[in-house]
Amino acid sequence: MRAGPSQEDIRRHNLGALLRHVHLGGPISRAELTSRMGLNRSTIMALTSDLTAAGLVREELPRETGRAGRPSLVVRPESSRVYVFAFDVGPDRLAAARVGLGGVILDRRELPRRRGPFELGELVGVLAAFARQMRRKTRPDTVCVGAAAAVSGGVRKGDGVITFGPNLMTPEREVPFGEELGRRLGLGLPVSVGNDANLGALAEHSRGVGAAVKDLIYLHGDVGIGGGIIAGGHLLGGHDGYGGEVGHMVVNPGGRACGCGSHGCLEAEVGERALLEAAGRAQAVQNGEVHRGRHSREAVRAVVDAADRGDIVAQKALKGVGDWLGLGVANLINIFNPEMIIFGGMLREIYLGSAARVRSQLTLHAMAPQRERVRLRTSALADDATLVGAAELAFAHVLADPLEVLARAGG
Repeated sequence: MRAGPSQEDIRRHNLGALLRHVHLGGPISRAELTSRMGLNRSTIMALTSDLTAAGLVREELPRETGRAGRPSLVVRPESSRVYVFAFDVGPDRLAAARVGLGGVILDRRELPRRRGPFELGELVGVLAAFARQMRRKTRPDTVCVGAAAAVSGGVRKGDGVITFGPNLMTPEREVPFGEELGRRLGLGLPVSVGNDANLGALAEHSRGVGAAVKDLIYLHGDVGIGGGIIAGGHLLGGHDGYGGEVGHMVVNPGGRACGCGSHGCLEAEVGERALLEAAGRAQAVQNGEVHRGRHSREAVRAVVDAADRGDIVAQKALKGVGDWLGLGVANLINIFNPEMIIFGGMLREIYLGSAARVRSQLTLHAMAPQRERVRLRTSALADDATLVGAAELAFAHVLADPLEVLARAGG
């Protein structure tokens, strides 16, 4: 006979669930927690007391109330005390942030990087230096409870090893990124690693435009295109963690060469290089302008602005890219039946400049029942989406077992 959960298991679950409400929803009254969690008032009081004693939340009187009688205490996350480190490794930038419980970015660092394969020791050295700089500015009573990184590449589930990244590293090379970054940070904490588009999807689902949506697809563009899929409220990772590589869905067999070795992939037909070359701005790629900092995003934005001003070449380029993007989105709608498609990174600008062409392709190629109810949106978190997603990945351990994680981190 299978034993049911113990009282300690139930308590651990309830502590995590309550902390999740406060972490994602912000300050909330005890009365509202009682209603949302379906627990009685005494249980909520005991749970909040435990979390308060641990220094994860604090309780205070509401600033104002329109009701008669004794007001319900408000539970707030201890954002300035409990934090994680979040990192973002992209083709054009390295970013790091200290993010407090509740999703508050307390401090951040960013540095442009020249495109091309990275040297692991140099890369983690820069990120670890960022973390040390930010940690030196914290109060003595603060505690780091986790760390995670978003990377523009394929990450093997379980060990944080980057196994491929056509726009970031040499092909067919395994890089123990999470292990090495954890060693250089010296915090005694493991570093979780995730694909940037997957973590962008997690961020938009948790804190962005898709916060109330259980089925969504987030499309992230920088040099290439990645995708993160939320199905039934959960990130679809796949057997080995490589799920969501929609940028390598072939939409034009025999088309443009892709960095993955194939031809006609979505990212080859829609990515930065395709747009700039079609717009007659290939020199931006050839002379290195898109290899420095945010110039790639600025070059894409310049094409969209030129099209808005009536530049025929720019308009034609956006039309062609928009058609391929619309075809790719139509395929995703037919397969996954999402409630929402979110365009992030460089794709925010491309979608805004080609929305009519994208919708036209959906009319032609997406099945009517799925197409009619899907909502197309741009990222609410913009360039912070992947960094916010990394922070949520780091906080996942805390939300699963708040007191145990805090005790380990404090020790």
